[in-house]
Amino acid sequence: MMRVSCSGPSTRRHFLRVGTLALGGLGLNHFLAAADQSKVSDTSVILFWMWGGPSQLETYDMKPDAPVEYRGPFRPIQTDVPGIEICELFPLQAKRARRFSLVRSLHHTMSSHNDGSIEVLTGKTPLTADPTSTAVSAHPDFGMITSKARGARGDGLPNYIGIPQQPFMTRPAYLGVGYKGFDAGNPAAEKYAPPSLALAGGLKMDQFFDRRQLLAGFDRLRWDLDKGGSLAGADQLRSSALAMLTNPKIADAFATNQEPESTRDRYGRHLWGQCCLLARRLAEAGSAVITIDALAPELGKPIYFSWDDHANAQPGWDLAEGMRWRAPFLDQALSALIDDIYERGMDRKILVVAMGEFGRTPRLSTNAGRLGRDHWPDAMTALVSGGGLRMGQVVGATNSRAEYPKERPLTPQDMLATIYRHLGVDFKRELVDLTGRPIRILLTGEPIHELIC
Repeated sequence: MMRVSCSGPSTRRHFLRVGTLALGGLGLNHFLAAADQSKVSDTSVILFWMWGGPSQLETYDMKPDAPVEYRGPFRPIQTDVPGIEICELFPLQAKRARRFSLVRSLHHTMSSHNDGSIEVLTGKTPLTADPTSTAVSAHPDFGMITSKARGARGDGLPNYIGIPQQPFMTRPAYLGVGYKGFDAGNPAAEKYAPPSLALAGGLKMDQFFDRRQLLAGFDRLRWDLDKGGSLAGADQLRSSALAMLTNPKIADAFATNQEPESTRDRYGRHLWGQCCLLARRLAEAGSAVITIDALAPELGKPIYFSWDDHANAQPGWDLAEGMRWRAPFLDQALSALIDDIYERGMDRKILVVAMGEFGRTPRLSTNAGRLGRDHWPDAMTALVSGGGLRMGQVVGATNSRAEYPKERPLTPQDMLATIYRHLGVDFKRELVDLTGRPIRILLTGEPIHELIC
């Protein structure tokens, strides 16, 4: 548990501000509840979330000997670990394979983006298998569950933070709104500064210093929570709000501009680079789960705005062109993050995971001369680094065309069990839904033993 040093006696102005907070229901009992943490793990997970579904054949599970209609446009290169090859577009990662492992035999059955994401992030299989599904989760994701298991931090730093935002298809459900992830915003923005600490429900810091706005804000929040059946999360929300607002160190954790210019350059002055840098700062400060919404390294692109590399004549989407554009951003940002956690001695504390919701079809498709691959949940790869795990290896294997696992089939539940183990969360524990029914965090899945040192 992080210890917060005493800053000395409070000023009269500070005391009055805290008193004003109490008028809105933020009483001393809520403050003490936030500060009275039991002993919890101080480990963190950074998820580089490649929504859209990165192709296994153009990243970490290449098949150079497959027929031409399968193997794709790129060639593999040797890494610094004999026998491990990855895509030629990742020369920086190739020099760091001793610091990561690849899990090549992950698979599930959900072929839509939302359903696949829900499977991977919550460990619960959605009821629908509709490839056009736009479902949102009926269960909380692993960041929300970890926030619940860890309890409120005494310093007010959120346990679950999304950069620029948390995944859009998951929700806290029966845990309550207090466990929703905190959206950090875009750290690559030209004038990015520590966020105003806007809280779930739309309440902002300046509202806490105006009694009328504060009370009105809580009334609106309670009304919204009542409608969503999430009122149970309000106490957690209030406690977190008070702790965040009374600790200036929280703003410092978000201040990437405090990093040396050389460090910011090493990560890359682009969205993915600065997201990875901010994620490292937040993990170092003690946040448990940080997700990087790695849709595209630049916002607002009409094409290549995600990893969903279908062959499309309009607006001109091509798998090879998209990979050539995004790969250098990924290679730089992820390599810098991996180096940083090792060089700063945080490779046991911080676990980095890079993956998406599924892989892509082994057989290439074409459309008006453009290449692409469609959704394919039957085979996908994840990269893991740090976390005190065994690095420099490949776990599992797919067949000669990257269609299906042929060795050590693994599921998203196994990956989540590995993540929960690192975070110190008992994934066999039961939660209770809004009807009082017990729900196990994971119904299946075990930590991947090849990764455990």
